[in-house]
Amino acid sequence: MRDFRECILYEDKQLIICHKPPGFPVQSAGTGAMDMEYACLNYLHGKNPDIQPFAGIVQRLDQPAEGLMVMAKNRKITGELEKQVQDKRMEKVYLAVAEGRVEPLEDDLEDWLVKDSKLRMGKVMSKNVKGAKKACLHYQVLEQGDNRSLLEVHLSTGRYHQIRVQLSHRGWPLAGDAKYGREDNYRKGDLGLCAYRLRLFHPVIKKEMHWEIQPQGDAFAGWNV
Repeated sequence: MRDFRECILYEDKQLIICHKPPGFPVQSAGTGAMDMEYACLNYLHGKNPDIQPFAGIVQRLDQPAEGLMVMAKNRKITGELEKQVQDKRMEKVYLAVAEGRVEPLEDDLEDWLVKDSKLRMGKVMSKNVKGAKKACLHYQVLEQGDNRSLLEVHLSTGRYHQIRVQLSHRGWPLAGDAKYGREDNYRKGDLGLCAYRLRLFHPVIKKEMHWEIQPQGDAFAGWNV
């Protein structure tokens, strides 16, 4: 990402809606490392150097994924938007390119996931395992090609790497996923995952707002998106 302004789709006094590029981190462990948070802070500081900038991360995206993000400009708006996430009043819809021909063409998936912090991976486990959290999603196949499927995915829960883990567990790892994919059919490229649709209720103007983007990653090339 050369310029944060290129990512901005909407901005007002309370929030920014932006399109995170694939491969760009939302937040970094190292202080001062470039990521969406620091890029936003630098942008806001450049607009008004006399005011301490604030960039509240409301929802995160995996680093290799792309898609819509909302960033709040103060703590109050951050808290109000986080409540919308918890109450499921904010909705993100994903497009995913999965390896294999996904069947059935529409289904609800339910698993129990455990996060392995050392490996930075999620794993499907028994619900009796300590730390296991219920993960639910609904998918619909939009299109199928040569041993790949384009899915629309709605999350009911927000677990660590949830879409990647649940689909890979059923033999449908996402295209370009070196972490959860199979070595025998892994093809290098951008991760086939994009948060392409976002709906929220603006906490100040009291209006429901919608955004939709077209994925830019190479995994989506050739699909009717």
